Amino acid sequence: MIFGELSEYKKDFKKLLKKYHSLNDDIKTVKKVLKIFPNERPPFSYQIEGLGINTCVIKVKKIACKALKGKGVRSGMRLIYAHFEKERRIVFIELYYKGNKENEDRNRIIKCFK
Repeated sequence: MIFGELSEYKKDFKKLLKKYHSLNDDIKTVKKVLKIFPNERPPFSYQIEGLGINTCVIKVKKIACKALKGKGVRSGMRLIYAHFEKERRIVFIELYYKGNKENEDRNRIIKCFK
């Protein structure tokens, strides 16, 4: 599995890393899981519908962030990624803390994959 990142994702990550110092390790763990299970896996992740694009975009709802002790997978970290099954490639689109933002940026997703 090949992993890529949008420049917007890199900005999201860098900003969150200042507050959540375990994020590097947390994302490494997510990558290990995605290598084995890249598709949606309810209730941990699900495909985002209604975008009007041909790319499979998945939202991971349950990321265990060590910096948010005691909250486990309900930490509130959300990861949005595009899965290109034939190419065996995943592109990270957005990372956010649900306490700061309610939902994914659908405009960012559409703009990147149209």
